Amino acid sequence: MAYKHILVAFDGSNLANKALQHAAKIAEAFGSKLTVVHAYATPMLNSGDMLITAPPEWAQEYIDHAGKVLDSAKAQVPNGVTAEFKTVEGYPAQVILDTAEAVGADLIVMGSRGLSGIREFVLGSVSHNVVQHTKIPVLVVK
Repeated sequence: MAYKHILVAFDGSNLANKALQHAAKIAEAFGSKLTVVHAYATPMLNSGDMLITAPPEWAQEYIDHAGKVLDSAKAQVPNGVTAEFKTVEGYPAQVILDTAEAVGADLIVMGSRGLSGIREFVLGSVSHNVVQHTKIPVLVVK
């Protein structure tokens, strides 16, 4: 089966780098377009019963970091592969699912684990969530 549009979830982790490399090889073989998406979230501070948004300079730091993460992805995509790069604020699994639908992806490629650590343990794996809720094939790279 040939894939026309591949979405790659990218957080800068080692497995995300491997996933991007696999996706780029598939894209080269089939002439597919890549969309590389990086999800980020600006933290909310909890003070008892109140949720407080982070100061604007914190939000800008997260946006700047997201740009650097995608710059590292851009450096890995071979010349000749058509690729688009997006940063989207939100919960990673939902960002991946929404972006895949919005761009009309017919394959999602992602690492089996990212940078989340304890959050992954408490909330459940992003890759597991994506696999359970998408209608298109997912290649999970280990």
